[in-house]
Amino acid sequence: MYLQRRNRILRQSPSIRSMVAETTLTPNDFIAPLFIDEGKNVAFEIPSMPGYYRYSIDGTIKEIKELWSLGIKSVLLFIKAPDELKDNTGKEAWNDNGLMQRSIKAIKDAVPEMVVMTDVALDPYSSYGHDGIVENGEIVNDPTVEALVKMSLSHAKAGADFVAPSDMMDGRIGAIREALEQNNFTRTGIMAYSAKYASCFYGPFRDALDSAPGFGDKKTYQMDYANRIEAIKEAIIDEEEGADIIMVKPAMAYLDIIREVKDSVTLPVSAYHVSGEYAMIKAAAKMGWLNEDKAVIECLTSIKRAGADLIATYFAKDAVKLL
Repeated sequence: MYLQRRNRILRQSPSIRSMVAETTLTPNDFIAPLFIDEGKNVAFEIPSMPGYYRYSIDGTIKEIKELWSLGIKSVLLFIKAPDELKDNTGKEAWNDNGLMQRSIKAIKDAVPEMVVMTDVALDPYSSYGHDGIVENGEIVNDPTVEALVKMSLSHAKAGADFVAPSDMMDGRIGAIREALEQNNFTRTGIMAYSAKYASCFYGPFRDALDSAPGFGDKKTYQMDYANRIEAIKEAIIDEEEGADIIMVKPAMAYLDIIREVKDSVTLPVSAYHVSGEYAMIKAAAKMGWLNEDKAVIECLTSIKRAGADLIATYFAKDAVKLL
């Protein structure tokens, strides 16, 4: 049998396949999300995220040092605020001696070169569990943006390299960029959650931080998962308003959105491989239905293949060890 072209020639051995691979993962691709709690020697395993922990600052520093030793250069911080500090204003979010601010300083003192990104949203601090201020049952946009600006400035003052607004309020990227400029935080970047969908895959994350909404849902500010063009619009607006990195969240069920956004902006694109996506792989592996290690690498490669320059994933440490 004569064939002019035999495509299998480039698949016939591991060496050849690695030579011609179009997509490769490296430690530089990963952002490691970290959950932080008050106290000392706290290591709370999140029930719906087996193998993942919420640490106090001392434990977080140990984790940071291990991540750095593995070649992971970026972390994304989330804190669990005590219930007594939660209210409808979110004022604890810009407390210069708050848990987030102390965590940023401790990390930068311990590993100065680690890129520290910080979550900017009010839900950990809200008595309602929403990403914004509530008035008459409505999550109001403009007062929330004012609060997010205060929060961002506080994080920048503490030493954050990037603030990461995850709230999906209109106009917050422009307002935060203006405030950073006016206050001489000209080296602080913004990773904008530009296309954050109202997804069922966030459940374990809300367990981790006790931040589930106290009423209703988040569909008046997070995006409808049926929409595609809206994601492109949001990403372009955030680029125009001064974002440095564009985020798509979640990742696995939104690979088409990652590609569309990547093709529409000139900024690096990050994708968040979220808690529910982590939990699904863990659960299936526990049942013996798939090989966890292979599933992790295949899923993360697919996210990068779709166009993500950076991937925030709870598998960051595991993936680097596998690579």
